[in-house]
Amino acid sequence: YSGYRPVSDRPTSIAIDATVRAAAVNSVGGEFAIRPEDIREKIRTRKTGNLIVFDVDASGSMGAERRMSFVKSAVLSLLTDAYQKRDRVCLVTFRGQGAEVVVPPTNSIDLAKDRMRDVEIGGRTPISAGLTTSMEVIGREVFKDRTLRPILVIVSDGRANAGLVKKDLEELCGNISKEDMDIVVLDSESGLIKLGLAEKLSKNLGARYLELESIRV
Repeated sequence: YSGYRPVSDRPTSIAIDATVRAAAVNSVGGEFAIRPEDIREKIRTRKTGNLIVFDVDASGSMGAERRMSFVKSAVLSLLTDAYQKRDRVCLVTFRGQGAEVVVPPTNSIDLAKDRMRDVEIGGRTPISAGLTTSMEVIGREVFKDRTLRPILVIVSDGRANAGLVKKDLEELCGNISKEDMDIVVLDSESGLIKLGLAEKLSKNLGARYLELESIRV
């Protein structure tokens, strides 16, 4: 209940407080009465929930275990108060030649814990498969609930070595950047020599770029 307005032909919910105030102001001669023109109806604002999709590099590239440890902690932390906020969290991992929805969109901590217990790590790095699968999940969920606010969080060092060729991957990223959503790239690259590929990925996606080391859950 965020406000009120003059009553319509078919009021859905009467705002008693606003109606009484209007009647008090319009009453004459000290006699209180509610007239049809005093009646106000409630304006309700629906709370928007977030759909937070983690798209995580589970390949054999350096730092895979660190990435998964961070994401598991982040997912459980977000789900702690997800129910009150109407938020849902999803985990997609990509490795080998494809991607997998490990945790479907949920606000259940128990489900997330169960599904994340044995996440496989290793293999090649098909970033394009992870992006495509994540977008498919977002598309399905937004179709079911248009009020959802999707947030895509990509956790990777950006070293794609499977899936689409560079040009096609850049085109995919360009198409995703046009979608109405927030995108964050968390760069997990470590070591003395850094290629900066995750930062380039974030630019192609029009995403916010952060280094994983700077984030604390």
